[in-house]
Amino acid sequence: MNKIIDADFNDIVLGIKWLTTFRAAFAIVLLFSTFVFCAGDNLPFNVQPFLFLYSVSAILLLFSIVSALLLLRFKIGIIFAYFQFVVDSFFVTAIIFITGGFASIFPFLYLVVIVGASIVLLQRGSMIVAAVCAVQYGVLVDLEYYGAIVPFGSHGALISSTAWYHIVYRIVIIMTACFAVSFLSGLLAAEAKRARRDFKVMEGHLKRVERMSVIDELASSMAHEIRNPLASLSGSIQLLKENTESGSYNDKLMQIVLRETARLSRITSDFLVFAKPKKGKIIEFRLDKAILEMVELFKKDPLYFGRIEIKDRIYSPVLIAMDNDHFNQIMWNLLKNAAEAIKNRGVICITLARPKYNRVYLKIADNGCGIKKEDSKFVFNPFFTTKADGTGLGLSIIHKMIDSYHGMIDFESIQGKGTVFTLILETI
Repeated sequence: MNKIIDADFNDIVLGIKWLTTFRAAFAIVLLFSTFVFCAGDNLPFNVQPFLFLYSVSAILLLFSIVSALLLLRFKIGIIFAYFQFVVDSFFVTAIIFITGGFASIFPFLYLVVIVGASIVLLQRGSMIVAAVCAVQYGVLVDLEYYGAIVPFGSHGALISSTAWYHIVYRIVIIMTACFAVSFLSGLLAAEAKRARRDFKVMEGHLKRVERMSVIDELASSMAHEIRNPLASLSGSIQLLKENTESGSYNDKLMQIVLRETARLSRITSDFLVFAKPKKGKIIEFRLDKAILEMVELFKKDPLYFGRIEIKDRIYSPVLIAMDNDHFNQIMWNLLKNAAEAIKNRGVICITLARPKYNRVYLKIADNGCGIKKEDSKFVFNPFFTTKADGTGLGLSIIHKMIDSYHGMIDFESIQGKGTVFTLILETI
C-alpha cells in the first residue's frame, strides 16, 4: 500500500536526475582523459582502442541527454530506473572489454553503478543490479578465457597464459564485492531514506504543534464560555417543552433546538479535549495485542462488517507506555476514517514494524478515495472536515493525544488511490 505514495516516486525521479548528471559528467571526463592520454604519449587519435573509447563516451553522453529529455516530458516509473542501471552496467562491461578485459583496472565501476542503484532502488533493486553486473563480468572473463572474444591489449585466450584458479579467484572476488557493496549500501540507503522521512515527519509535526498551541488557550476559554449558556438554554427549552402539546408546531421547533444544542455541546466537549487533553493513566501494555483487539472489535461493527477487509502484518512483542483508553480512541478513529474513505468494498492494511531506536512505526493504509492535494495541509486543523456531519476535530484530538506521549503522526495520500497514516510511538 505504501508504494502508492508520491514521495517514493519523487525520490526515484530525483535519483535518476542525479544519475543522468553523473553519467554525462563521466562521459565528458572519459572523453577528455582519452584525448589527454593520447596526446601525452604521442599516440594517434584514430586507432583502436581509442576510437571505441570515443564511441562509448559519445553514446554515454547521448544516452544521458535522451534520459534527461524523457524525464522532462514523461512521468517515468521504476522500470525506467531499472533500465537506466542495467544499461549503465553494459557500458561498464564495454569499457572493461576495451581496456583489456581480465587485465582491465575498471571493474570497480560496477561498484559505482551498484551504489547508485542502492540510492534510487534501495536494497532489493541494488541486489538485482549487482547480480546483472556479476553475471556480465563472469561471462566476459569466461569468453575471454576460452578465446571466444579477444579484448584490446590482450594476447589471445587466457587459457594459454593464466591458470584457471586465478580466473576463478578474480571472478569470485568481483562477484563477492558486487553483492557486499549492494548489501551494505542498500542498508545505508534505507537508513538514510528513513532518517529523511523521520525528519520530514518531525518538521511537519512540530509546525502543527506550534500552530495549535496558539489557539489552545483561546479554545479552552471559548469552550467554557459557550458551554454554560448552552446548558441554560437546553434546560430552559426542556422546561418549556413540558408545557407544550406533543406533536405541535412549537414542540417540533423545540425538538430541533434541543437536538442542535446537544450537537453544540458535543462539539464544545471535543473542543475542550482538543485544547487540554485529559491526562490518562499511563500503563505498560503490549501494542501488538491492543491493535489486534481493536481490529476484532472493529470487524464486528455492523457499519463495516462484510464491507471492509482488514489485513495485518504486525510484529510482536512491542511494549509501549500510555493510557490504554487513549490508544483505543486513536486506533478506533483512524480505522473509522479509513473505512469511511472507502465507498463500497475495500481493504485496510495495518502494519506494525520492528522497533528501531526505541521507536515503532504503526501504519494504517486504505484504498479509499484519498485526500485532495489542496486539502492535505489542513487535515489536522481543528474544524476542517470534508464530511457532511463531521466536526473536524477527530484528527486534531488524535494529534494532540499522540504529541502528549512524545509521539508523532503523519500521512501520505493520493486522491483516488488511498491514504496511509503513520504513527511513530516511543517503545519501552
